[in-house]
Amino acid sequence: MIATTAGQTGQASAASAEQITCPDVAGQLPAIPAQAQAEVQRNLALLDTQLAEANNRLVTSAGEGGANFVQNAILGPLKDKRASTIDRIAIAIGRVAAKPQGLDALAACTLGGQPAATTSAAAPASTEPSVAEPAQGGLITCPDVESQLPAIPAQAQAEVQRNLALLDTQLAEANNRLVTSAGEGGANFVQNAILGPLEDKRVATINRIATAIGRNADKPQGLDALAPCSL
Repeated sequence: MIATTAGQTGQASAASAEQITCPDVAGQLPAIPAQAQAEVQRNLALLDTQLAEANNRLVTSAGEGGANFVQNAILGPLKDKRASTIDRIAIAIGRVAAKPQGLDALAACTLGGQPAATTSAAAPASTEPSVAEPAQGGLITCPDVESQLPAIPAQAQAEVQRNLALLDTQLAEANNRLVTSAGEGGANFVQNAILGPLEDKRVATINRIATAIGRNADKPQGLDALAPCSL
């Protein structure tokens, strides 16, 4: 399970009482057919990654914006991401069984004082890297690949979604490395030990996405430009 805390020292406005909580999706699913297990678990893990990123954003943006900043800049985008991910879960189940209805009602999250709800209690722990709070407010951000893709052929949907989820996992792992390595190395440590390897992984994953689309439609060009991330 991806665990986040919002009580970072010096972030008074994002105290532990201020944490995003989301409805439990895994607990609302019907029996998952064996053929859909892998895809469903990947997307449940992605829901946890999205929640972790939103809680990190909540901490690092403390004091920004006006009264509606959290809703407009964090909760709203999180709801949109969750709606897409939950829809992919329903579609995966629906390919081999009755498609579950009404799951989109679980997309909206709130700011509250309870520990963040886990969405993937049944997901393998190895697919869910733990994300700690970013050191000194630093957080790695990467270009959004999914929004830059053309229409994805039905034959490529599963492979593309697997690799989009992998991009999120890679980013979560890099942010965790950023925290746990705080104070290590010299001036170029983050670039050489974290951002550089992350870019290499993203290049390979993005190329797999382009190749998957290219088997059944025009292969998208120029996606490599989305590989570099920044602090």
